[in-house]
Amino acid sequence: MRYRVLGPVHMTPRMPSAAKPRAVLATLLVQRNTVVSTHTLIDELWGAQPPRTATTTLQVYVSQLRKALLAGPDGTVAETGAEQPLLTRPPGYLMRADAAELDLAVFESLRAEGRAAYGRHEYEAASRALGHALGLWTGPALSGIPHGPTLETSAIRLNELRAEVLEQRISADLRLGLHQELVGELMALAHEHPLRETLHCHLMVALYRSGRQSDALHVYQRARRSLVDELGVEPGPVLSRLQERILASDPSLARHGEPERRLVPVGGSGRRPAAGAPGGPADGPAGGVRDAGPTVWLPPAVADFTGREDQLALGERLLASEPAGRNRVLVLSGRAGAGKTALAVRLAHGAADRFPDGRILVTLRDAGGRAVEPRTAMATLLRRLRGPRATAAEEDTAAAPPLPSCEAELAELLHRRTEGRRMLVVLDDAVSEAQVRPVLSALPDSTVILTSRQVLGALESVRQLTLDVLSAPEAEALLAACGGERMRDEPEAAAEIARLCGRLPLALRVAAAGLAARPHWTAAGLARRLRDERTRLATLALGDLDVRGTLLTAYHDVDEEARHAFRMLGLAPLPDFAPWTATALLGTDPARAERLTERLVQAHLLEARRRPGRLAPVRYGFHALLRSLALDVSAGESPQEGTAAVARLCRAYLTLARHADAQLAPGRDRLSHEAEPVAGISPEEVVGGAPLRWFQEESAGLAEAVRQAHAAGLWGLCCALASAAAGYYEAGALWDAWESTHDLALDAARRSGDVHAEAVILRSLGDLSWQRHRTAQAVDRYHLAWHLFVRHGDRAAAGRCLSAEADALLAMGHVGGAGRGYARALSVSRPAGDVRGAAESLRGLALVAQREGRHEEALARLEECESAARSAGDHRWSEYARRTAFALRTALGSGRPAAAASIPLEVRPGVWLFHPAQPARRAA
Repeated sequence: MRYRVLGPVHMTPRMPSAAKPRAVLATLLVQRNTVVSTHTLIDELWGAQPPRTATTTLQVYVSQLRKALLAGPDGTVAETGAEQPLLTRPPGYLMRADAAELDLAVFESLRAEGRAAYGRHEYEAASRALGHALGLWTGPALSGIPHGPTLETSAIRLNELRAEVLEQRISADLRLGLHQELVGELMALAHEHPLRETLHCHLMVALYRSGRQSDALHVYQRARRSLVDELGVEPGPVLSRLQERILASDPSLARHGEPERRLVPVGGSGRRPAAGAPGGPADGPAGGVRDAGPTVWLPPAVADFTGREDQLALGERLLASEPAGRNRVLVLSGRAGAGKTALAVRLAHGAADRFPDGRILVTLRDAGGRAVEPRTAMATLLRRLRGPRATAAEEDTAAAPPLPSCEAELAELLHRRTEGRRMLVVLDDAVSEAQVRPVLSALPDSTVILTSRQVLGALESVRQLTLDVLSAPEAEALLAACGGERMRDEPEAAAEIARLCGRLPLALRVAAAGLAARPHWTAAGLARRLRDERTRLATLALGDLDVRGTLLTAYHDVDEEARHAFRMLGLAPLPDFAPWTATALLGTDPARAERLTERLVQAHLLEARRRPGRLAPVRYGFHALLRSLALDVSAGESPQEGTAAVARLCRAYLTLARHADAQLAPGRDRLSHEAEPVAGISPEEVVGGAPLRWFQEESAGLAEAVRQAHAAGLWGLCCALASAAAGYYEAGALWDAWESTHDLALDAARRSGDVHAEAVILRSLGDLSWQRHRTAQAVDRYHLAWHLFVRHGDRAAAGRCLSAEADALLAMGHVGGAGRGYARALSVSRPAGDVRGAAESLRGLALVAQREGRHEEALARLEECESAARSAGDHRWSEYARRTAFALRTALGSGRPAAAASIPLEVRPGVWLFHPAQPARRAA
């Protein structure tokens, strides 16, 4: 096409660069083959105050346009004789353009073709023509130029035509059964045009037919809020009526659902028999109507249902077991967004032959998410047993009797209506046992599938089935099914998206729909957006589909005490935590902490994870998205409480880590910090006699506690926690955790101006450098730490720094310098009363004497070292001294005294030096 106005105004092969000539062209094109007066063009270009030279200037613009119309791609004017499409016709100008040359003309032709096909019910042809018409658009109509009154009116008209064509194409696609494919597009359109009720209607139908009834009702609520807030009006009758039909699960909305049942009075004649006659009112329950076919009130099954094979098989076995009826109840529970309703609906659709009298779904919450009363649920069931709203029977004959308002009478009537009938009832989204007990009691002959976010454990004689997240292959398959080719083309990105969504079906569907609704996005780009935990929930929102909002409903289902626990426990370290962690974060006693955590587990807001063989055989953890929600609501609702909870957690970790470290290495140099113990947490009970196992199980949490203390500005706790963990990090060769925690602690010490804490952390970082063979860096850190200890007045710690620096010198092969360092350290430790420090110095002097061939002196120093270690209560160091002396005596007794000087040195417990010129390394 040569001319385009459905988007930025454009002409080929050459377009004038100035704005006003382009405006003249557009004005003439929207009125092609029609004379446009000079006055109209002047008014379009300059409005009510044209310049005195307006007519002359317009003639110049027309001349420029005529040259451009005859110009070739290189800008040269075609040879004389070419036909000029822009003609002068009094009282103005006329633009000749064939229909095939102008996108607007082609659009109008395709629009008429599509509308005609739609009117003939040829929906595939209609969709194709209307889709081609929409494909002509490249942006808002007549964009890129200034608008006067003519162009502004034309742009409004054309953009409205585009919206009309789009809505009709979507309507055709819905009639073709493409509801699943339309969801993503419609979500984006409804978000872009919040006041277009037709788009909201289409989205509600698409969601309903995709098995997402609650999402469809949320669309209505969002649309209503927009209309009320923006315009002060309620939704129109079409949108309101559609909401009512969805609330009633009207089967006629389901394109591929089962046929709407036809209700007739008992006897099937279409007339109501006389009372007392066979099949008359006295025979039917409450004088009502009975259906000739099965009662079916189910939303359509989700077309791309994925996974859940084991759960489907179990449900199908239950539904197929004999005898049918007799109040068999299957409870499907799981966290919000786990796909409970989709599974229940799929089971119900697959059980048509088992329940010939009907299958009915009733939602146990209203459109606002509040629990409905039992009598409301029973009344809804009874109405659905009568048939769809305004059934044929009620239209053609006298209306059915009104339902009783008393719960007991409703239960009795429901019992009579279902007695002896082979029916399946799905009670969706139950809130509590109290809500469903009266309904279940009224359905003794029916089979019931009950879905709930709560574990309804107090119900008697029911089968419980808990839905967890999907497996990794199932999650990736669901993303591929909902996200289309772009998701399938990037399997690595899809796997990451599945992981970041916690493999939660709702989150996976929203992520896939978000990708489908944004053609310019890639799966890898979506994965990148989801990586930030702080914004992940915001990313998992599209239109009125909001993962955060769905999870919030589960959060608001529990009472304030449990909500407070949820917020505080969100601060627990990943991936899971022991019961004592809950005690610390909640600031309560262990029994109450357990009650609250178990209440959250029952509400599927928290997971209980069995860990056989661990110090705590049951640990607790969050689903990734629920943890994000907990942190989000905590920051918004109780930031000060969160800081206090973090402080309690860090104090608990400090108490337990010090207790465990004292068992592993008595007398080790640890940073002192006055921290009040957390009530209810006993180190003897939590750690017991397994300090190493405690460190191994809590290592990740301990590192996270250091990070949280630093983030909260708890500088003293940050330093003390890092120092308490250093011994375990060294013993376990956990270099990365050692470095990351101590870097934070060093920053905390410097921020708080705590010279002593800075010295202790630097000494520990020196040990880390020495272990990693960065000997020169170790010497620098030891030396700086020594200066800080001296400045602070801690002579014992300064002496230990000298000993450690001598270890580094010995590892570098500087035996003489190491000996002087050990001697200096001993001269500081003994006067300071540091028995453990003296043991370290004596050990060093023994090693130097051994290297220099003074074996008797070495043995004497080792005996002194063993004695000092015993005095300090450090079994590890006393055993080290005894072991080293035994190795030296063995070498001397071999008859080769010279060999004793070259045997490998165990310079510290478990750390060996195999050659004096090589750095120390850990034994294998």
